[in-house]
Amino acid sequence: MIGTIVVGLIAGLLARALHPGDDKLGWIKTTLLGVLGAFTASFIGQQLGFYDSGEKTGLIGAVIGAVLLLSVYNLYQRKVGQQKTADNSDQSNTTEV
Repeated sequence: MIGTIVVGLIAGLLARALHPGDDKLGWIKTTLLGVLGAFTASFIGQQLGFYDSGEKTGLIGAVIGAVLLLSVYNLYQRKVGQQKTADNSDQSNTTEV
């Protein structure tokens, strides 16, 4: 468990360093990103036949999974930010009667 968290932290930090753009994630989100990246890489690797069931993924696989998750997270944040901007501009265009 502690080993997974340490690998997740390292994978998350490496993913943030490799992924272009400004990522405003704290330590906890970075660690969760790395741990989820390791699980994602393990799952995809098992589906593609790279890993056997129950076999853990390595640091490289965890980093690749974390970069994929970071990309999805950034797309989500960008979409939410655009919706908030659109909502704020709609509210400022309405006039009170």
